[in-house]
Amino acid sequence: MHCVIREVRRASTFLARALRCSTIKRAINDGPDSTSETIFALSSGQGKCGVAVIRISGPASALALRSLTGPRQSLPTPRKAMLRDLIHPHSKEMLDRGLVLWFPGPHSFTGEDSAEFHVHGGPAVISGVLEALGSLPNLRPADAGEFTRRAFHAGKLDLTEVEGLGDLIHAETEAQRRQALRQMAGDLGRLYRDWSQRLTQCLAHVEAFIDFSEDELMEHGVLNQVEECLSVLRGEIEEHLRDERKGERLRSGVQVVIAGATNAGKSSLLNLLCQRPAAIVSPVAGTTRDVVESCVDIGGFPVLLSDTAGLRDTLDSVEREGVRRARERVQQADLALVVVDSSQLSQDALRIAAALSTQLAEVLPAAEGPARCLLVLNKSDLLSEEQHRGIMGALRERGDLPRACLLSCHTNRGVNVFLSLLKDTVQTLCADPLTGGPSLTQARHRAHLLECVRALAQYRQYRDLDLALAAEGVRLALTALGRITGRVGAEEILDIIFRDFCIGK
Repeated sequence: MHCVIREVRRASTFLARALRCSTIKRAINDGPDSTSETIFALSSGQGKCGVAVIRISGPASALALRSLTGPRQSLPTPRKAMLRDLIHPHSKEMLDRGLVLWFPGPHSFTGEDSAEFHVHGGPAVISGVLEALGSLPNLRPADAGEFTRRAFHAGKLDLTEVEGLGDLIHAETEAQRRQALRQMAGDLGRLYRDWSQRLTQCLAHVEAFIDFSEDELMEHGVLNQVEECLSVLRGEIEEHLRDERKGERLRSGVQVVIAGATNAGKSSLLNLLCQRPAAIVSPVAGTTRDVVESCVDIGGFPVLLSDTAGLRDTLDSVEREGVRRARERVQQADLALVVVDSSQLSQDALRIAAALSTQLAEVLPAAEGPARCLLVLNKSDLLSEEQHRGIMGALRERGDLPRACLLSCHTNRGVNVFLSLLKDTVQTLCADPLTGGPSLTQARHRAHLLECVRALAQYRQYRDLDLALAAEGVRLALTALGRITGRVGAEEILDIIFRDFCIGK
């Protein structure tokens, strides 16, 4: 009787697990049933251009290709461009003469039958071809991102690769392009899949121990091996999370705030970095009252510059709001450029250092150190050589001050030194996307990885109390990782149980 009950318990456990996991897999992996629909869209950019690319994907792609090139024309050799006349299927009017390509599924970007028309990039030509495609049965305009969505559901891309593709499309600097290419190539996805495979292995061993340890068919020390593997894995994930958000910063841009007292030359520095008159420059103190933003490329890295109101006490309610916003931006910034009017500094070295420390305290929050700040000593063209040497000597003697440089926004003296220092600082904040492990680039990834770490802590907490609860922690960790790549499955867990332990042998 005891054996019968045990077998029933095993069967119900496996059935419940299979139903639960298959439901999770369907909910996350399955997309909308759109296999009967064929979509089309302009894949190249809007506006006039030399060549425009119009893409089709779905079961009616071959019909659409024949309809526009003539029913007597055979389909082009797969993945080989052919020059064809494009004819409206109803009016028989010639629309253009261009290249057509045929990509039979599953060997296409979306995994479906696909075709492309490479036509002249004039608005009338593009509109005519799109209208002709829209007149065909079972064809409709694609939704935003629908081609990539179909590629994901076909298993051509995981979610990290989809995000990498999106980042590549929106990349504006060299470093962003490199990071996006690396992610689109699957480096980040491979790292997360490796962790998922190891978690799957551990979960399979734990569940096998729960279900079959009474039969004495399990190897000794299995749980100790699982504990060691999970401990190593948790350490790797935590190390991955200790990246100071460099990948996310590179993706969205380094937040650099120009701050300081009034009339120090903050707006002049913004205009110098932007190479255009982005902000009004005036000898009148308090000219800038709101935050003026501009995106720039510093050595291949994206930077969002923010010029802010001069920091001072004022009775003017508008300027006071500008000062409040300036302080708020400094607190949120990745890097603060503290601009000081060097012509107002004393010639005494001790007083110079004390004045700079006072101005830094006025700008930076008390908890922030010099690592996130650069001192910009502007208006060096108004200094004598003796004053110049005195300031530089004071900076060398005070090691507790942030890195600093003298420059003149008026004459451009010292600008190259400043740009080199700024580039090095920004690169440190972002890191080189081509070195080391793949970068964590999305807040979504970070949230799921933190969830994974918490779930692994659950295993350690309940291992000696309730192994079923401990196994649930591993399962939750695996689900959290699967949500990053969009791949959450269960069949492989059962496969490993039978493959590794040869149950019933």
